[in-house]
Amino acid sequence: MRRIVTGHDDQGRSIVSSDGPAPSVNTNPKRVGYCLTELWNTDSTPAYVGNDPDPTVQRKLKLEPPPNGTSVRIIEFGPEGDWLQKIDAEGAKVAWGALGTDQASTNRDGRAKHPFMHRTESIDYALVLDGEITLVLDEQEVQMKAGDFLVERGTNHAWANRSGRPCRILFVLIDGRFDPEIARHF
Repeated sequence: MRRIVTGHDDQGRSIVSSDGPAPSVNTNPKRVGYCLTELWNTDSTPAYVGNDPDPTVQRKLKLEPPPNGTSVRIIEFGPEGDWLQKIDAEGAKVAWGALGTDQASTNRDGRAKHPFMHRTESIDYALVLDGEITLVLDEQEVQMKAGDFLVERGTNHAWANRSGRPCRILFVLIDGRFDPEIARHF
């Protein structure tokens, strides 16, 4: 995926700072057809708009955005197949570990509707760019297709690609906080 980043020259004029392949592309051996391309991160609000070092190569990949920050990524979800039935609690833990988190804890008893159920303390904007995918929630499922947009507000969820072809989604994750009343239920 090509990523273009702008900046400023010594006279303060706008320039292209970098133009090339996104430097942070991550696959997951436990989730066939999964590819996460980290496009940019910020670590404060308001965000610094100077010529800072590329945060996607400065920060180790994490599922959650930085504290007070954002993460922008595109994830491709391959079709689910027989491999999904082979994911046990340990396999899910390894898969989440590749994303710098221990989200397997949201499926502690192994009875979640999907082995990759998770939640983050963030607001996530998700725009389906290509393909179809099912948003799996605790009590509902929603079929999404190209052009559909989701605002995900810290809910337990998973992405199930039952379509038979890859699905690509643009995500913008914004650090957030849980309401203490809701958080006590986790």
